[in-house]
Formats: sequence, structure tokens, C-alpha cells
Amino acid sequence: MSATAQPWKSDRWFVSPWNFAKEVTEGFSPPARLRIHDVTLRDGEQQAGIVFTRDEKVRIAEKLAEAGIHRIEAGTPAVSPNDEAAIKEIVKRKLGPEIFVLSRCMIDDVKRAVDCGVDGVTLEIPSSEHLVEHSYKWSMEKATDLSIKATRFAHEQGLYVSFFPVDATRSNIDWFLQLIKRVAAEGHMDALGLVDTFGVLSPQGAAYYARTMRRHISQPLEVHFHNNFGMAVANTIMAVLEGGEVIHSTITGIGEGGGNCPMIEATMALRILYGVDAGLKYEMFSELYDLITTLAGRGPNRPFVGEETYDVESGMVVSWHRNSRSSYPTETVPIDPALVGHRGPRYVMGKKSGIDSVSIWAEALNLDLDKDQGAEVLRRVKLYSHDVKRQLTEDEFKDIADAVKSGR
Repeated sequence: MSATAQPWKSDRWFVSPWNFAKEVTEGFSPPARLRIHDVTLRDGEQQAGIVFTRDEKVRIAEKLAEAGIHRIEAGTPAVSPNDEAAIKEIVKRKLGPEIFVLSRCMIDDVKRAVDCGVDGVTLEIPSSEHLVEHSYKWSMEKATDLSIKATRFAHEQGLYVSFFPVDATRSNIDWFLQLIKRVAAEGHMDALGLVDTFGVLSPQGAAYYARTMRRHISQPLEVHFHNNFGMAVANTIMAVLEGGEVIHSTITGIGEGGGNCPMIEATMALRILYGVDAGLKYEMFSELYDLITTLAGRGPNRPFVGEETYDVESGMVVSWHRNSRSSYPTETVPIDPALVGHRGPRYVMGKKSGIDSVSIWAEALNLDLDKDQGAEVLRRVKLYSHDVKRQLTEDEFKDIADAVKSGR
């Protein structure tokens, strides 16, 4: 039999023929073309302690392009001047893949994306009632209104809009459907991100998620699943088999918390176990893995028990924690870390930190900073973290704060 007629066995692999039995595959509806949206440079770098410099980001983007990655999410322009410069340089090089950035559903964030010259924008908004109310202190109508205005504005600027509803998988399904339908009708949505922010889906839940969205909207589905329960690859595969057309992933699985879906495992499993080929240069996977691991200085956190699994550097997520942690301890982590004997979250200071992180650290170190001083400390923290490629120690933070207070 030919390799096509016997897909479980070729001159390059030998897996179980059971995978291709009619009883197994009936009902599968993968896309005609599967595309990879790499988030290593944005979501991967959000893992506490990982810092990619501007030049490293360009180097990684070049290698991703060489490997045939279809889209590169190059960062978040609002994070730092170095991030914005890296994004612009990646765009300038015209590497081949589409270049996207992540933006909040805010007009000013979209303007930053436009200024970078990117092809598209992943526009995020909280989409679960509890996250909106407990962590953002917003009304649900405000979240909806911001989504409509930002997505419409992004479309008017010529950007491809991937609507990215954060924490969708813990939302009320009726509210969630109302949100996306309103955004599609009153704002703009070229694609819908199926987002499992805290990695809390089961494989069956992932299939239900994709299948339900497919029934209600006509836009392409983009799969963005985290790995807090070690299910990201399985969940991603299930969503693809229900018609998900784009996988959001990081090369090695790095990312906040338990990490993102690791692209290598997901695409290899889809190609060999399911016969769904993303059309990548698979022979470059080892080279990509070595590059990312070397520049990141570490691999992904282990779900549940990794030393830094619950640590938070991203300014936005620190704000979520700060607003909800005392009254709603599992709002921004899917389990109480004590359940597995873990020490729990720490707010670390680095390139991705925000003003709330500065306030928390200043209070802990008995440093009195006014609003302008806090903003300047944050600016210097981001630059310093970029240059030393790591988080800051308390002494380094204090030195920066003292210099700002004294006008140096």
C-alpha cells in the first residue's frame, strides 16, 4: 500500500493504525489549510523571568520565517520602547509571514499597532463576568463598548482583526455569545480567537467550544489554549478537528503560568497522528527549539508545581491579581497553589511589569513615590531589565527608585 493509503506508516514514522480507523475519524472536520500564528515573542516572553532583547526578537522572527511559520505575533507595542522598536524592525525586514501585535481593546493601543506598520492585531478584552467585575472593576457594558469601538477602529485602519476574548472558557456561554455577536455586527471581527487564558478546558470542552462557535459565527476560528493542566496540545487538536483554522502557540511551550501550547508537539501530532499538515519546514524544529531555549534561558514552567509557575511579571495580570486576590483567590490562577503544596504567586519586577508592580514593590520597601516618579521608575525598570536580560532584584529596584527620587 502507498504511504497515503497507509498513513500510520511511512519511511519516516510508524504509529498506530487505530488512529485512522473510520470509527475514530468520522466526524472530524479539520480545515483545508492549517496556519500557525506564533506567539513566542509576545505570550512566550510573558513567562516570568524571560526577556528577549530587541536584537533577539529580530533574530527569532527571521528563524520563524525560515521555518515557514505563517504569522508572527511580534509583541505588544505598549510594553516598552525596545519592544516597539523590535516590532518595527521585524516589519521593515519583510520576512514573509504576516506580522501581528497584541493590543488591548483601546483606541490608543490600536494607534500604536498602526504606527508599527503591522498586518494585523490581536485585540484582547476580558470576556467573563467575574474577571471584568473582580479584576478590572468594569461593567460588562464597558467591556462590550470598548470591544466594538476598538475593533471597528482597527478595521478602519486597514488591520486584520483577530478578536481575542480573555478568559472566555470560564464565562457564561450566553453572555459570551452575545458579546461576540455584537462585536461582529457593530464592531469588526475578521476572526475569533478561541481563548483558554488559564488553561482550564478539557479536550471534550475544547471540542464543544469550537463546535459551538462554529454554529454561531462564520468568521475563522483561531485556537489559543494555555497549558495549566497539561492539556494544551490535546485541546488544540480537538479544536482543529472541529474546524479551527489557526493555531496560536509558542515553539517550546513557554508562556505565562503553565505555558502556551507547544507548537512542535501540536503540529507533529496533527501531521502524523491525524494527517493534518501545517506545511512547515519540520526539519528545522530542532534548530528552532535550541534557539528559543538558549535565548529564553529556560523552558516552560511545569504545570502546578514548577518553581515559577505562579509568578507574575506582566503588568496587566499583576493588576488582575491585585484587584481580586484577597476576595477571589482563584480568579487569576485556576487552583489554589496550596492544593499542591506550592508557595503561590510572587509579583516579580522586569521588562513586562506595569505601574501596579512598581506600587507594590515601593510599598513593600517603604519607598514613597508620587505618580510621576512611579512612571519614571517603571520606564527605567523596563530598560534595565531589557539590557540585563532578567528580572530585577530588590536592591536594583531600590537603586533605581532612589535615583529617580533624588533627580539623578
